[in-house]
Amino acid sequence: MATSNWYSNAAKAASRYAGRPSTFSLAVLVIIIWVVTGPLFGFSDTWQLVINTGTTIITFLMVFLIQNSQNRDTEAIQIKLDELIRATQGAHNALLDLEELNEESLDAFKDRYCTLAATAREGLLDGLKDTDTPEA
Repeated sequence: MATSNWYSNAAKAASRYAGRPSTFSLAVLVIIIWVVTGPLFGFSDTWQLVINTGTTIITFLMVFLIQNSQNRDTEAIQIKLDELIRATQGAHNALLDLEELNEESLDAFKDRYCTLAATAREGLLDGLKDTDTPEA
């Protein structure tokens, strides 16, 4: 658990710093320095390899940090949505934890809500309101 906690804290910190304007400015500065030093190194293969290796390593690591950040954000949003469903009088508690269902079950729920939406649109054409709460 300590390893997971360490990684989570490191990923949060790295995500915070990576998204700052100063970090972007630093990256632009590194590129400018690399371009300016090109003539000094005769635009050699080694000169090109330095930027290619550096950007590849940073990109590789950022993929994991971004995925961790997105997973954490998505999980937090799901928990908040679950709480809204749970706390809303008349809401369907069967919708809690919906993201954990298999594709067939998820498609069945989606079909029911698509049917509700189509029925509501038809009702609007007939002059009915679509603000009721029919059973799903």
